[in-house]
Amino acid sequence: MIIKDLAKCRYFQAADNTSVCELLHPGREELDLPYSIAHAVLQPGAASLPHRLKTSTEVYFILEGVGEMHIDSEMAQVQAGQAVLIPPGSWQHILNTGDIILKFICIVSPSWRAEDEEV
Repeated sequence: MIIKDLAKCRYFQAADNTSVCELLHPGREELDLPYSIAHAVLQPGAASLPHRLKTSTEVYFILEGVGEMHIDSEMAQVQAGQAVLIPPGSWQHILNTGDIILKFICIVSPSWRAEDEEV
């Protein structure tokens, strides 16, 4: 059984300017998973840098806060309880438009790889 505790997770500054904690990643542990899962946070007024995953599909699940999601030429307001599908190759970024920390889960399939990301 594998259980990850978010309170014990180490965050790092990702290339896209979000603070990220990898919860489950098959490249970092011996896990038989076709995807990776991370927890990301953005401070009020902050935005991730425009970036894309060339071959992976990504899903953001918004846990807390509100934001403005940009995918290619589309933009939409997002809030807690919503999932956002980001197709492979799509340029994307998210802006925290609220007054609390924007928290979201990132699910990437196949799992996130540095060489797949373009900022």
